[in-house]
Amino acid sequence: MSEHKRQRVLSGMRPSGKLHLGHLHGVLSNWKRLQDTYDCFFFVADWHALTTNYERPYEIPANIDEMLLDWLAVGIDPEKATIFVQSEIKEHAELHLLLSMITPLSWLERNPTYKEQRQELKEKDLATYGFLGYPVLQSADIIMYKANKVPVGVDQLPHVELTREITRRFNYLYGEVFPVPDPLLAEVPKLPGLDGRKMSKSYGNAIFLSDPPEVVEKKVATMVTDIERPRRSDPGDPEKRCVAFNLHKLYLSRERLEQIIDDCKSARLGCVQCKRELAHAIIEALSPIWKRRESLAARPERVKEILALGAKRARGVAADTMSQARSALWTRNVRSD
Repeated sequence: MSEHKRQRVLSGMRPSGKLHLGHLHGVLSNWKRLQDTYDCFFFVADWHALTTNYERPYEIPANIDEMLLDWLAVGIDPEKATIFVQSEIKEHAELHLLLSMITPLSWLERNPTYKEQRQELKEKDLATYGFLGYPVLQSADIIMYKANKVPVGVDQLPHVELTREITRRFNYLYGEVFPVPDPLLAEVPKLPGLDGRKMSKSYGNAIFLSDPPEVVEKKVATMVTDIERPRRSDPGDPEKRCVAFNLHKLYLSRERLEQIIDDCKSARLGCVQCKRELAHAIIEALSPIWKRRESLAARPERVKEILALGAKRARGVAADTMSQARSALWTRNVRSD
């Protein structure tokens, strides 16, 4: 399929730390599939990272470098997708400003993520204009490239709906400049961390894509298994009570999973042995990623070249979009009907 006939997808990721298996299965694997059938723009959301990390901005450049290595090592292909850093395209800031002029405050205050993160990150002062208004910047990111689709999980649907509302409001006031983007629902697996909670760097329960084999083995060995199976001779129930089994489902064949269930329920298979098998399966799956990552890390000039080419293309699209937006804004009368 030629590129001009493809619908466009826009997605980004904040450089807030090392990427882990949750990112791999929740986002990057989906991006890999999308880049074969859509015109994809994938960007590093470094300005978004400032909304919660404004006191430590010096950490962001290193996080960008590490994150890009992971993207490329996993298989995000610069020949198929446009890869760029948000702050390199200054038009994002301009469109963000224009959209902020027409976005009602009540729309931002009802954003469920705003309320949730204020509760979860109580140790940080998030009573800032930037944090409240980040959905407006997010909207600018999306419609800047006239994206048709935005890949999200079900819990992120409110974000896309807010972008749709802001887009419709701009088009109503100034003319049909932007297509209204649709959510592209992705099947995001519920990936638990080592302790059973959602895998997260902040919880200290993550297996990172950059972890070496010996670290993966040690981490998997600490994973929570069936708490109602205190002895090796006790029968277990991996489908209901075992955190590690959720990872098994991503890395082992269906036949092997069925065998594990049977052996666990009959106490023929112990948790230590089971987790050892899981660690080896994860290591086998990550080995090609580690190899590509090591090769890319040895060629930093290649990563810079990829970003420069991506920024050049993104900047061209953004400049054209902003030309249209300015023209609509300053040459049409605001509707009063």
